[in-house]
Amino acid sequence: MAAVKLHAVRKVYSNGHVGVDSASFDIADGELLVLVGPSGCGKSTLLRLIAGLEEASGGTIHIGDRDVTHLEPRDRDIAMVFQSYALYPHMTVRENLGFGLKLRGHTEEDVASRVKDAADRLELVSMLDRLPRQLSGGQRQRVALGRALVRQPKVFLLDEPLSNLDAKLRSAMRTEIARLHRSLQTTMVYVTHDQVEAMTLGQRIVVLDRGIVQQIDTPMKIYERPINLFVAGFLGNPAMNFFRGTLSDGGVLKGEGAELVVPGEGLPTGRPIVIGIRPEDLHRVDSSSPPGNIRLGALIDLIETIGNEAYLHASVGGWRIITRSSPYDLPPLGSNVTFQVAPERLHYFDADSGERLNVG
Repeated sequence: MAAVKLHAVRKVYSNGHVGVDSASFDIADGELLVLVGPSGCGKSTLLRLIAGLEEASGGTIHIGDRDVTHLEPRDRDIAMVFQSYALYPHMTVRENLGFGLKLRGHTEEDVASRVKDAADRLELVSMLDRLPRQLSGGQRQRVALGRALVRQPKVFLLDEPLSNLDAKLRSAMRTEIARLHRSLQTTMVYVTHDQVEAMTLGQRIVVLDRGIVQQIDTPMKIYERPINLFVAGFLGNPAMNFFRGTLSDGGVLKGEGAELVVPGEGLPTGRPIVIGIRPEDLHRVDSSSPPGNIRLGALIDLIETIGNEAYLHASVGGWRIITRSSPYDLPPLGSNVTFQVAPERLHYFDADSGERLNVG
C-alpha cells in the first residue's frame, strides 16, 4: 500500500488541448478516491498519468516515497482495471489470473497461491477452468479485478470498470468493489462518470470539469455544500433546481416572470445571482407546515412515478423545478400547488462566476 501525491500535474497535447490543468491533491494510504465528471473532463487522462500510460507535461507524481513522474508503468507498482475486460479468450480463468505473474517470473507455487486467494475473495473458485466466453459480463469483470488483485500492487487504478454492465449487475459489482476495498485496505483510484458510483464508493471525491479540479471532499460534504454551479448541478439526481434573477433590497429574487422571497441579509443586491434548491428540500404545504419557511406557487405539468417515489415537474413563472414526492396522494396534472423550503436549505451562487456565495 502507498499514498499518492500529485503536484501541479498537467497534460497538454500536441494540438494544444489541455487535458489536465495543474491538478494537485493527495490520496491517503488505503483510501478509495473517486475521480468523477462528465465525458471529456480529464478524469481518465489523470488516471493514465498516474499509471504512466500518458506522459505528464508538467508537475510531479509520487507513489509512496518515489517520484514516478517519468517511470515506465511496469516500474510504478500499480495494477489497472479497464472498462473492457481484455481477457485472453483462449485461456481459462485460472490462466488469465496467473499469466501476468508468470511473465514476471513468479514461481508456480506463488502463482497458484495468489490465484487461489483472488478466486476465494471474488467467488471465482467454481469458474477457474472456464473460458471467458463461458462467463457472464459480471463474472468477466470479476476476473479482470482478480487479475489486478493477484499482483498485490501498491495502488489499484480502475477506469470506469462497470460501464459495460447492466444496471442490476453494476449495482452488485459496486458492492463487490466496496467490500474488496474494505478487505484489502489498499489505495484505490476509481474513475467514473456515474455520480451514484462516486457517491456510494468514494471515501472522497474529486470533481473535474474541462481538465480542472473543481472540488475535493467527502461525498456528503460536496453534496451539502457544492463550491460552484457546476458541482451543484452535476451531483444529485434529479439535479438541483436553479432560480436565476436579480435580488432587490427587500430580499425578493426577480426573474423569468416570477419572484422568490428569501432572507436577503448578506446577499449582493442589484446584480444577477442564482439560488439553488435540492428537489428533496421542496415540500408541498399542508396544515402541519411550520411557519417561517419560504413558499412558492407552482403549476404541475408532469408527474413521473418510479415505484417508491415520484418526481413532480412544475413551472414557477419561467423557472422550471422538479421535486421528490411520495407516490401516494399525488396532485392532479395542471393543478396549482404551493411548495415550501427551509431557508437554511438554500444555496446561493454568483451568476457570472458561478462561485458559491457564503451567506449565513
